[in-house]
Amino acid sequence: MVTTLCDAAVAVLTTAAPLEKVRLTRDYAAAWRDGLITEFGTLVPPERPARPERPPLMLPRDMPKRGRGGSAQNRLALLHALAHIELNAIDLAWDIVCRFVGEGMPKGFTDDWVQVADDEARHFQMLEERLNQLGSGYGELPAHDGLWQAATTTAHDLAARLAVVPMVLEARGLDVTPETVRRLREFGDAESAALLQVIHDEEITHVAAGRRWFGHLCAMRGVDPVETWQDLVKRYFRGGLKKPFNVTSRQAADFGPEFYEPIAE
Repeated sequence: MVTTLCDAAVAVLTTAAPLEKVRLTRDYAAAWRDGLITEFGTLVPPERPARPERPPLMLPRDMPKRGRGGSAQNRLALLHALAHIELNAIDLAWDIVCRFVGEGMPKGFTDDWVQVADDEARHFQMLEERLNQLGSGYGELPAHDGLWQAATTTAHDLAARLAVVPMVLEARGLDVTPETVRRLREFGDAESAALLQVIHDEEITHVAAGRRWFGHLCAMRGVDPVETWQDLVKRYFRGGLKKPFNVTSRQAADFGPEFYEPIAE
């Protein structure tokens, strides 16, 4: 019985079936917005979310290489990889809602991350429908198991979580998606290109939420946001910040180059 927001978060996190995870997310997000769920609750989220039997999860180094050409197989692999990212993003959003409930953040913080979860669920649904249109579906290809690592390494500190997940991982999506959209249009797949453009534009708001609440938390703690972000990224993100950056989209999220340019590779 779901009576609190943490109940809802844990229900989603412990649901393995992707479309059921999407359905629950959309229902609970609507219930929160409509005032049908009002209490936060105090349940501890699981260390790792439930996952379906398919796709098989592999180490990133063991994943088959995805070509950059316009073949149907390459486009399916791209859309499948993006669907896997969005599925993980649903769980990351619910985890931040529940895991850090005692941090003393304003209600607007929770509102933002419930909305992020709802957006990610819709993005997964859009990608799954496109895969279906192309004769495939989520689970038909392998996926890598490195995405939840960011949640594990930052589970102890809200500032670290905000620094790494929205302000590194989601911001990286802003950098690479426009070129992917361009290539898809070049290959004649206008439908997939339009879908990815919608996702890119909405992800700007997710990076903006991360930037806004990271700044709020730094103000609460009396620390400099730029120096603190750079320190946390060096400690908790192993991949390195790769150029080029989509400065325009990052600026739209109020995420200026003074953060990332000095520590970029």
